[in-house]
Amino acid sequence: QVQLQESGGGLVQAGGSLRLSCVASGRAFSGFAMGWFRQAPGKEREFVAAIRWSTATTDYASSAKGRFTISRDSAKNTFYLQMNSLKPEDTAVYFCAAKATIWNIWRGYDFWGQGTQVTVSS
Repeated sequence: QVQLQESGGGLVQAGGSLRLSCVASGRAFSGFAMGWFRQAPGKEREFVAAIRWSTATTDYASSAKGRFTISRDSAKNTFYLQMNSLKPEDTAVYFCAAKATIWNIWRGYDFWGQGTQVTVSS
């Protein structure tokens, strides 16, 4: 059983920074991809960023590229989303997710955290 738990959400002013963390447990994650998604009120859930656990190769949504960085610490079974230059449009519930493949990392995730609220004020 894979379990994921996010933390680090909160209220921040536009232009500020926030780091989200996701602790993964339940098995070894070789061959997994880990991702961050977000959902704003009235909108569909959207892909933000992903990382392949073993190689640490990454992918980003265009809205995140240049501002957000996904990384992982294998020793801690934890991955992160560092968010800089935050905008009000980034306000959403952010979810971490995992899937047991390294292909098509923008979709098909099997395991999800509970979500953490990020609110960016203007």
